[in-house]
Amino acid sequence: MMTSMSARSKTWSWIGTVAALILGLVFLVAAVPKALDPIAFAEQIRFEGLDFALPAGFLAWLVIVAETCLGVALILDLRRRWVLVPTGFLVALFVFLTARSYLRWMRGDLDDGSACGCFGNLVERSPAEAFWQDLLLLVPPFLLAVFVGRRDYASQRWRLAVVAAVTAAMAILAWASPSLPLDDAATRLGVGARVVDFCAGADAPGAERVCLDILVPELLEGTHLVALDDLDNAQIEATVDALNELGAQRSGVSVWLLADASNERVQAFFWEWGPRFEVREAPLPLLRPLYRTLPRAFEVEDGTVTATWAGLPDHLDPPDPDHPTR
Repeated sequence: MMTSMSARSKTWSWIGTVAALILGLVFLVAAVPKALDPIAFAEQIRFEGLDFALPAGFLAWLVIVAETCLGVALILDLRRRWVLVPTGFLVALFVFLTARSYLRWMRGDLDDGSACGCFGNLVERSPAEAFWQDLLLLVPPFLLAVFVGRRDYASQRWRLAVVAAVTAAMAILAWASPSLPLDDAATRLGVGARVVDFCAGADAPGAERVCLDILVPELLEGTHLVALDDLDNAQIEATVDALNELGAQRSGVSVWLLADASNERVQAFFWEWGPRFEVREAPLPLLRPLYRTLPRAFEVEDGTVTATWAGLPDHLDPPDPDHPTR
């Protein structure tokens, strides 16, 4: 009888440990892409209206550090009050934010392309997907981790050391990443990516979904230089001059500027600057996952990205017959 009760206790203990491991991994998976692009995460915080007490940039860094610290502690099964209480707060906050967005989306106040940035720009989620995924990935593991099989370890020192080391490394990465050459890793735009895969909006029957190959179908054939920028950027004159010059450097290369702007704003831009390249309107949910800072540029050959730049390139290299894809 005692043996049976002991085995049952160990089984429940392992269920709680596995739940804590799952929840910790979810926190870490969420923290890494945000640490690679904390600027985008800060924008999400402003959009959600959470920067009423602290600056959005600092709050973004703080959440990344907290997610990392709690995630590593849960993976190491450190289910102590100092871990579980803030974990419960984050779980409740994330579910509340995704639920609020889901309700706004159901009322028609939020478009399909507006999804929670809890997993950074590398993960595309509709408001409905964000809510149900967060509800299932966060709440059941948290409840199991709190109420099932919590264990006391004789020594916690090495676990605390691992938590401190990983948290410190993530804090440094989140602070330094905007100045590091991590654009290809932190965004969906990288060498080898396909134009047809750059999309935004719910992928469901009757839903409105827009893709880059629909907005600029010309990119599927030939060689193109595509720049991303804000038409109201204070440095837009430098972008116009650079793109005009780049377009004259190589024959056979079409130059495009994509911006989140209305058709009226695009027309006014042409009258104001007279660019020798074409400007196309693209919605922000499609563009935002492709850059960390503006401007950003990439080269496309027959629908596939062959080169990327943080900013604008100084010049366009002639094609290499032996290595056509750079």
